[in-house]
Amino acid sequence: MKKDVSRPISEGLFPSECEIFIVAGEASGDFHGSNLVRALKRIQPESRFSGVGGPGMSKAGVNILVSSSDIAVVGLTEVIKKIPKILNALKTVKREIRERRPSLVVLIDFPDFNLNVAKYAKRSGIPVLYFISPQVWAWRKGRVRTIAGRVDEMAVVLPFESAFYEECGVPVSYVGHPLLDICPPVENRTEAARSLGLGTEGPVIGMLPGSRTEEIKNMMPAMTGAARLLVERYPSARFVLPLAATVEVEFIKKFIPNELSIEIQRENLYKYLNACDAAMVASGTATLEAALMETPMVIVYKVSGLSYRVGRLVIKSPYIGLANLVAGGGYFAELIQHELTPVRVYTEIVSMLEEPSVRSRVRKGLSRVRLRLGESGALDRTAALAASMIKKQDS
Repeated sequence: MKKDVSRPISEGLFPSECEIFIVAGEASGDFHGSNLVRALKRIQPESRFSGVGGPGMSKAGVNILVSSSDIAVVGLTEVIKKIPKILNALKTVKREIRERRPSLVVLIDFPDFNLNVAKYAKRSGIPVLYFISPQVWAWRKGRVRTIAGRVDEMAVVLPFESAFYEECGVPVSYVGHPLLDICPPVENRTEAARSLGLGTEGPVIGMLPGSRTEEIKNMMPAMTGAARLLVERYPSARFVLPLAATVEVEFIKKFIPNELSIEIQRENLYKYLNACDAAMVASGTATLEAALMETPMVIVYKVSGLSYRVGRLVIKSPYIGLANLVAGGGYFAELIQHELTPVRVYTEIVSMLEEPSVRSRVRKGLSRVRLRLGESGALDRTAALAASMIKKQDS
């Protein structure tokens, strides 16, 4: 089932008049989707793109029919509030696929919505490429049967996912992780902080509360509470908050107390991560970004009480953070739900800054993440795979 995606991109050229429908339901998907579109345009500059996404995909040239911010949610109770918008978005997507008849549908993570799109596309005779797998290997493994019936090809980005899908009989290609195409080389931390005007008198602490409103509401109180405690211990500490493109600055400011000075940044995420001596990072793709920039981190997450109780019943993985899952162990502390308190976050940050044994463990984890993610080129390999699927469909 595993495909060879190492062939030259030129072999996958597809017709210039083709349209690709792409669906990304949240900020990280929009980010990866925008870069995939650019890779596809390198193969065929005149190809057209439409679908669901955010500002990144729009800037890359995608005709956005539904904004990802309208449907991005986390947790069961949060989903209930957005059901009308989600159903309306799904109706719009199906109508557009029916009328446009794209040459390929590309789905990026966001499984509950995207597997419905996959079902409709498959029934309509349109090939489906799923880029960045849902975490079916961690919870609700039964969904793999649904994927097998609705998806023509999985393009997976984590090294252990390929074997999982092969065992389940799903066509799969391991393309590598797209962050390796994007993250710049790591700089000297002190020099990076100085170049950003952050100074070198005290530690620089990163705050990454996620890209969805519910995540931010749930996690910012613990982060800002920890920041207050850290200022007491390190009066010269600086705090930076790299903000996702889908989040308004005024919204995030609602959660920052007046007495705290936190630098909010839209640009240069990786440079700011590189400058951080430690960071509090919401579980998700951001943990891999922090790891690739060699930023010591504590992983945090919190959802509604109901979502958490249900999650505990179905999630089988011992870790929630992608950085720990890729590294293959608990190298980074995880503060989940009731454990996410200002004091606990503060304690973990201090231990990373001051305790040699903790620093050593974290550094080992950071090295293992980079080693296990492999080589760059994921976006070009995925673009080549997409091109070959379109070419096969048209032949």
